[in-house]
Amino acid sequence: MAQLLDGKAVSAAVREEIALEVAECKRRGVTPGLAVILVGDDPASRVYVNNKRKACLALGMLSEEYALAADTTQEELMRLVASLNEREDIHGILCQLPLPRHLDEQAVIHAIRPDKDVDAFHPFNVGSLCIGDPGFLPCTPAGVMELLRRGGIDPAGKRAVVIGRSNIVGKPMALLLLAANATVTVCHSRTRELAAICREADILVAAVGRPKFVTADMVKPGAVVIDVGMDRDENGKLCGDVDFAAVEPVASAITPVPGGVGPMTITMLMKNTLTAAKATLKD
Repeated sequence: MAQLLDGKAVSAAVREEIALEVAECKRRGVTPGLAVILVGDDPASRVYVNNKRKACLALGMLSEEYALAADTTQEELMRLVASLNEREDIHGILCQLPLPRHLDEQAVIHAIRPDKDVDAFHPFNVGSLCIGDPGFLPCTPAGVMELLRRGGIDPAGKRAVVIGRSNIVGKPMALLLLAANATVTVCHSRTRELAAICREADILVAAVGRPKFVTADMVKPGAVVIDVGMDRDENGKLCGDVDFAAVEPVASAITPVPGGVGPMTITMLMKNTLTAAKATLKD
């Protein structure tokens, strides 16, 4: 039976550590503060924002939410970001994506100050990650690395394959694995011989957004399988990008969905917010 990489348990352990550091920050006069901007009424985005607020409050952080109407203009949104940039009590700013189609997401991401960009989407932070000098780590890939570390899995010298090349998960995931001394291949919709490449992986990360896309015949016996997907199967049941029932007997370690990578994402967001606050502490 494969080792289960339990995101709930690891997330709880990391949050205990974060809570201690938040308490120390507050003792020194700084309460880590996160501002979350939500434009429109997308139900999934609302759930994510609620979970972020709950996490902040549970850890003793300041949480501010700005729920804007779906018809908010670009100018109004940019003005809000500019005002939050200047707030000394706000250390992290997050604009929940996706935005309504009439708004320019890239312009908003670029407008958030890099030292408050706790999603690590700003080009400055992306560039820092590329050269191995990150201030903030992208939340989902950082959560994956934490799961590997606490699961006793060292990527060094291993062959890692990432399926998916998004700016949010696939690309930064590849960079973090590379920084951990893995040999990394990134696969995508144009990749030829995908199954054969996946079978070479000691660590296989699936981030494609297609339910049960990774099947047992795509997995090398004994591989570590990380499922970043959050999908619905043909019965409407929550599942991942990996066919868990079929792959689990083949893998040496695997993340479940739900309860694997998902809980880690918000926890790493909290860690980034703490990092931003600690940078403002006076010696």
